[in-house]
Amino acid sequence: MKELVEVLAQSLVDHPEEVSVTETENEGEIILELKVAPDDMGKVIGKQGRIAKAIRAMVKAAASRTDKKVIVEIGD
Repeated sequence: MKELVEVLAQSLVDHPEEVSVTETENEGEIILELKVAPDDMGKVIGKQGRIAKAIRAMVKAAASRTDKKVIVEIGD
């Protein structure tokens, strides 16, 4: 999951070297925290959050094979 979010985010931003994803696993859920450069934040979120929703939907589809809930948090 972590690699999927990294590849998606790196393909969207102007500064792919500043993309980082941290994965935290709790009981029954995985939290992926995506951090990008401040000037790339709008590119990852998109107009009205459409790109962020698409990223979350792709991760949810990829996680459907596991029994865990995956949460993608986007920060700077």
